[in-house]
Amino acid sequence: LLSCRLYCEEAKDPKRRSCQTVLAEALDIVVRSFAPILPHLAEEVFRYIPYKKDSEGVFRTGWINASSAWKKPGIEEAIEGACAMRDSFLGSISGKNALEYEVIIVIEPGLLFELMEALQAEETSSVSQLNEIMMASQTTLLSELPKETPSDANIIKGTFLINLEGGDICEQSSYKVIARPIAKAKCPRCRRYTAESSSTPCPRCLQVLAAGKGST
Repeated sequence: LLSCRLYCEEAKDPKRRSCQTVLAEALDIVVRSFAPILPHLAEEVFRYIPYKKDSEGVFRTGWINASSAWKKPGIEEAIEGACAMRDSFLGSISGKNALEYEVIIVIEPGLLFELMEALQAEETSSVSQLNEIMMASQTTLLSELPKETPSDANIIKGTFLINLEGGDICEQSSYKVIARPIAKAKCPRCRRYTAESSSTPCPRCLQVLAAGKGST
């Protein structure tokens, strides 16, 4: 997930920059956490952080002070729900390359479906947060099984308990996961199976490359 955002997106793309922001915040908190017991290591790490060149050091800049902006209701449950579905997906392909598959997630209308929509607004996407978590080449989010689903399709069923507002909102939701071999070719740039041919980058990569040429 991180490598795709960092190495495949355009340098100034919000997805890439947001990933860098999360990594920077995580590093700051981890270093401050072990500073009292590993002071020399903490100071050395701070000294080599490129965006803290004028820093006074870890001990002169205070203790951990995480912003309340990181606390967004529902995000933790959305990620945990997506990870549960990813485990179902990966278990159904028994160690095969997840990028060689597309995933169909079916959830009845309700809170769980709304949480997944926060991770993927489009019905089908190869670049959404949900698809990144699923580790597939493409993810489709539906509220009912597709009519063309074969009768012998391997449908993995599961449930997920949503617990919000300290238990004030609880909902047990069921989901179905279907993994299908993807019909597209492997993109030579991002390595996902989202290209029309193996010699041509996928639409997302073509757009990034075009933007890079335009900025030079």
